[in-house]
Amino acid sequence: MANTTTTTLEELLPSIVAEAMFQAQERSVMRNLVKNYAVSVGSGTTVTVPIWTNTTAAGLTEGTDMTATTLETTSAVLTVAEVGVMAAITDLALKTSASNVISDAGRVMGAAVAKKMDQDLIGLFDAFATSLGSATTNMTAAHIFQAIAMLRKNGVSGDDIACVVHPFIAYDMKSQLTSAFVGNAGDLSNEALRSGYVGTVGGVNVFESSHITNASGVSKGAVFHKDALGLAMLDDISIETQRDASLRGTELVCTANYGVGELTDLYGVELHMKSSNAALIAI
Repeated sequence: MANTTTTTLEELLPSIVAEAMFQAQERSVMRNLVKNYAVSVGSGTTVTVPIWTNTTAAGLTEGTDMTATTLETTSAVLTVAEVGVMAAITDLALKTSASNVISDAGRVMGAAVAKKMDQDLIGLFDAFATSLGSATTNMTAAHIFQAIAMLRKNGVSGDDIACVVHPFIAYDMKSQLTSAFVGNAGDLSNEALRSGYVGTVGGVNVFESSHITNASGVSKGAVFHKDALGLAMLDDISIETQRDASLRGTELVCTANYGVGELTDLYGVELHMKSSNAALIAI
């Protein structure tokens, strides 16, 4: 039997990368719910996003010249950084089950990138100045309606608003509104979004994500507009190989380059909630 070499594995890289890209894009709930920015090569590691402040129109008097209004902007800076994961594929595994190894390697790496990206974006929920609930509050649909009211008060449009909560919190909502959820994810065609999709409340698509940190049933989700958070992407996924002779295998090194940040604080409301189900909390 011919020896497995780095060249042999490199010939399989397109399939591994394709699977990793698919997993990263399909298993990330958050990336399609926030504002995305493409970072061009050579433009540096930061992206400065201008945020236009609201201005006010005034009534006019016929024959009287208008007074110029100064349009002002603030800015948010998204800093691109590197994330990565490494896997080792032994020669024996490659020889005996090549197709499964390729698929598994891509799946594991893509899922790892998706999880990290979601965790980084979800971690920004706690920065929203507006918050509902506490470590003893049980989630109800009323909290979503209250959050929507807060956002609309701040001039947020009713489009592109989403809610993301921990599965334990989503369970509380589903148990209360089993037959009340209506609608679908609309143009959110990403299959991961469909799998994490709970339903629609007050025109807001509700999703659940296990990537939200849970401590004794307490977690922090959010209701937010797409312009509340930003994702700057330089490189989605890159995979390289490195032969390890003593291991009798080849290392796969997977990296991605992106940055996340809060764009408009008043466009998001944190949901600080506790699961009401003792059996789930005990897990």
